[in-house]
Amino acid sequence: MSLIEQYPISVYNSLTKQKEVFKPLVEDRVGMYVCGPTVYSDVHLGNVRTFLSFDIVFRYLKFLGYKVRYVRNITDVGHLVGDADEGEDKIAKKARLEEIEPMEVVQKYTNGFHDVMQLFNIQAPSIEPTATGHLIEQIEFIKKIIENGFAYEKDGSVYFNVRKYNEAHQYGELSGRNVDDMLSNTRTLAGQDQKADPLDFALWKKAEAGHLMHWPSPWSEGFPGWHLECSAMSTKYLGQSFDIHGGGMDLKFPHHEAEIAQNKGCHHAGGANYWIHANMLTVNGRKMAKSEGNGFTPEELVTGNHKLLERGYSPMTVRFFMLQSHYASTLDFSNEALQAAEKGFRRLMASVQLIDKLPAAGTGKVSQEKSEELKGFIDQAMQDLSDDFNTAKAIASLFEISSKVNTYYQNPSELAEIDAEAFDFATTKFKAIINDVLGLVSETENAAQNNVLEGAMEVLINLRKEAKFSKDYALSDKIRDDLKTVGIQLKDEKGGETSFTID
Repeated sequence: MSLIEQYPISVYNSLTKQKEVFKPLVEDRVGMYVCGPTVYSDVHLGNVRTFLSFDIVFRYLKFLGYKVRYVRNITDVGHLVGDADEGEDKIAKKARLEEIEPMEVVQKYTNGFHDVMQLFNIQAPSIEPTATGHLIEQIEFIKKIIENGFAYEKDGSVYFNVRKYNEAHQYGELSGRNVDDMLSNTRTLAGQDQKADPLDFALWKKAEAGHLMHWPSPWSEGFPGWHLECSAMSTKYLGQSFDIHGGGMDLKFPHHEAEIAQNKGCHHAGGANYWIHANMLTVNGRKMAKSEGNGFTPEELVTGNHKLLERGYSPMTVRFFMLQSHYASTLDFSNEALQAAEKGFRRLMASVQLIDKLPAAGTGKVSQEKSEELKGFIDQAMQDLSDDFNTAKAIASLFEISSKVNTYYQNPSELAEIDAEAFDFATTKFKAIINDVLGLVSETENAAQNNVLEGAMEVLINLRKEAKFSKDYALSDKIRDDLKTVGIQLKDEKGGETSFTID
């Protein structure tokens, strides 16, 4: 029996509001689309949590044996300030502030996003399309929606007709909102007089004079609406109907709701069968936000350079911390929680390394009961992961094996009672789940290398100090210059201290 058959997955579907058995459209193959970042600023921790959540989905599906096509886009046009249909493009605004081309902004923050994903060992998707790279597809998408009677053009802009759509379908089916209730709670904003209804949203916007990002279309020189790109790219690479669509909880409305409407308005199919949403982050019980003063970045979390952080925490500690909470639950950051996660991560990884130091199993009188118990922890971890990707429960089962490994090391006689085949099965799967599914890797080697480097630099800095004290400036300069040639910069601080940086 394959792992796919042995461990059937169930997922909470945001569309149906219930947990369902996961059945892909094509046997043993999965198509998954996740909304990527708008690349106008540094990636924030909310992004990290969302993409880590779907990294686990991606990894676990592959671990079970599915062939997965994972599409995660880059939004490089159309996302306006305030997430509405009016105002300046977020990327264009950043370009004006920095006095550079919009695509320079895109490249800079796309590179930064990739760096952060790599830092936290989040795997790259199968395809990473950009909005500007799919303008033709978006224009054709709009044409089809207009042809089907669900959109209209006004003064060079094109809007989706929500009320017309709602006559044939249900706008609000994902978020649970009612069109009449939304209308009564919607105020007409300046600049929205083009719309037939305040609920309508832009598919294409005519560019005003001075707008930096614009392209030709049948309706005007302009740019696509924010929601449109995900409909066009997801269906291009995954088909009019596909398996999973994911993103942050904050995208459920209006972004994902609009996607479903666009898909049905164009293809008469809603896109994804299963909608999965990752929840938000809090800090000491309060929503993480710049306005609250608690919105620290991934870099600040690792370096500890923030007033709310007692010190920095390694990327793997942060990853482990996030995995200790189910993706759909709120995750609260605190120094105490991070420090507890650090201890737990080190204990788990220490047991991984300890496995190779254990004597042979099954050398004594074998207990089938104890052997089955050990295998049972792996079975439970797999069942937990198949239950809506519950990493928190799976980690608890893995700690049971970790405790057993420590016991075997202290009391080899207990290992002698474990069937060798059962031991190999459990420990092999134990390592595979930790490394391949949870994406946790040991930081011991890197830490050891850093300690050696810091020790060597301390020796060289002290030698240079002694040379300067003895007025041997030639040797002092040689140490500084030789280090510079290998990419290490020395900086003499006030008070006689010397620091170094690596280029």
